[in-house]
Amino acid sequence: MPRRSLLAGAAALAAPSVARAQATRPLRFVPHANLSVVDPVASTAYITRNHGFLVWDTLYALDDGFQPQPQMLAGDRVEEDGRRWVFTLREGLRFHDGEPVRAEDCVASLMRWSRRDAMGSRLAALAEEIRALDDRRFAIRLRAPFPHMRAALGKPGSLAPFIMPARIAARDPFQPFGGAEAIGSGPFRFRADEWNPGARVAYERFDGYVPREDGAVSFLAGPKRASVARIEWTIIPDPATAAAALRAGEVDWWERVTPDLLASLRRDAALAVEIPDPLGFISTLRMNHLQPPFDNPALRRAVLPAVNQEDYMQAVMGTDRSLWRTGVGVFTPGTPLATEAGMDALRFDLERARRLVAESGYRGEPVVVLTATDVPALAALSAVGIDMLRRIGLSVEEKAMDWGSVVRSLGSREPVSRGGWSAYFSNWAGLDHVDPAGHLVLRGQGAQGFIGWPDSPRLERLREEWFEAVALAEQKLIAAAMQEQAFEDVPYVPLGQFFQPMAYRRTLRGVAQPGGIPRFWGVESA
Repeated sequence: MPRRSLLAGAAALAAPSVARAQATRPLRFVPHANLSVVDPVASTAYITRNHGFLVWDTLYALDDGFQPQPQMLAGDRVEEDGRRWVFTLREGLRFHDGEPVRAEDCVASLMRWSRRDAMGSRLAALAEEIRALDDRRFAIRLRAPFPHMRAALGKPGSLAPFIMPARIAARDPFQPFGGAEAIGSGPFRFRADEWNPGARVAYERFDGYVPREDGAVSFLAGPKRASVARIEWTIIPDPATAAAALRAGEVDWWERVTPDLLASLRRDAALAVEIPDPLGFISTLRMNHLQPPFDNPALRRAVLPAVNQEDYMQAVMGTDRSLWRTGVGVFTPGTPLATEAGMDALRFDLERARRLVAESGYRGEPVVVLTATDVPALAALSAVGIDMLRRIGLSVEEKAMDWGSVVRSLGSREPVSRGGWSAYFSNWAGLDHVDPAGHLVLRGQGAQGFIGWPDSPRLERLREEWFEAVALAEQKLIAAAMQEQAFEDVPYVPLGQFFQPMAYRRTLRGVAQPGGIPRFWGVESA
């Protein structure tokens, strides 16, 4: 398809006055993937979370120091030695359908979120009662103090605790709602009538949004002042086409630049190329623990010595070592809980891996790997990973599809003979792997947990101990034990850390992607 046909409608922006044309022109953004699920509680996909931060708001938000600050809240009050919290909403908050945001909406939203999220499930386990006191106040009564309360209610990673109308929050969190129900109180409205999956997503500024009056924009905290009237996400899977559109001014901002195009984009004086997130992304291999052959822990452990993290990182980001890091365990490198404990399990030794596969009892069962073809980083990880699995003697069948289809397919618990899956590759924001609180792929809840469904009672016990630990020294000891246990149970395999560049036209000011989340409020066109 010609590049310009992907950007249909650009000519319609023409106006007699150049100034008028600039004022009415939407901000055009190229996201890293197609938006196929709009429900930010039913999907952990980052594309859905990023969409969520335009449409919905959260009670707290993290600032640049990763400290939670009130966002939708006017404030909170802690009583009864930390066992009762009372939260008060800011005045004037409204949903996009015109209804006021009420305390009952917050209660229903937190209940829905807690059924899916790691931090939410911890809060729910401690909560004796969550109830609305009046339209603007709600209370949470706890069995024991929960010092992570504000961090939990302001977590930006998947899954973020977005506040939505109670009637929508009453829906099953395991069944995604549709576009017509994507109603939030955030700075932008989702245009469900214009949503064309695989082509375009549109948002309009919500003029009924009331930004915070205090503070400055900091990470995701502070006033959310929307300067642009309209945002269009243009889905362009081909990187060369996206780069050409950016150079030509047909799009304004490209979320994830591929390494082969970095040099040419950096030479263009009209463009800015930056690495916006020092925590980067962590690449992972996730296996299905419910179905053969990876229901066998010995086979999962056999994969570990086959992993050469350098192979994966070069495939994703090229040979420039400033863009990636190896020696990555289960916690983000450079953060307090990162540890060397148990890392010998990842010492590359292909012959040892083959021997362990033979000793595991593997008998040639098919290994179905879901691969995303429309996200370059995931396609690169999958190519290296499939080759690795085949080299150690596994019978691999690749099932190629777009990332949105991968996300939908991952919910299947069926055996591969009935359309199920064995493994997939993905990337997680380093922010999500800083500690055990929101680290979804480090959970061990079995069939009740996150896709892949690893069962590890010891990982769960250690996680509970970490929540109770106050001193950092004690938390570090627990984190080391968790990493060692992870290399026994293998809930997932870390494949390295990389730092993702973004690019945008210098006609934009205020462009940022903190924690890998494109921040559309505060962006202005020069």
